[in-house]
Amino acid sequence: MADTPNTPEPSLIEYPSRFPIKVMGVNADGFVHAITSIARQFDPTFDATTVELRPSKDQTYLGVTVTITARSREQLDELYRTLSTHPMVKVVL
Repeated sequence: MADTPNTPEPSLIEYPSRFPIKVMGVNADGFVHAITSIARQFDPTFDATTVELRPSKDQTYLGVTVTITARSREQLDELYRTLSTHPMVKVVL
């Protein structure tokens, strides 16, 4: 029997769960604040003290890892969409 287009795929993530998201962007003033503000929009319990920062070798770019409490696939999809369209963000993993 063929799957119909409206059949949701089973999730590999058990909800709720802690979920790290890595964001890369230019190492500029306000970048970390922008990312943590977005994380807080999608997870009001987000703890900014858990943020991990990794500058590139030449300090031009900054990797920011935020760990949120993922509650649904829709939440994660919208969070990735919001981060990916932010003008300071280059890559979201």
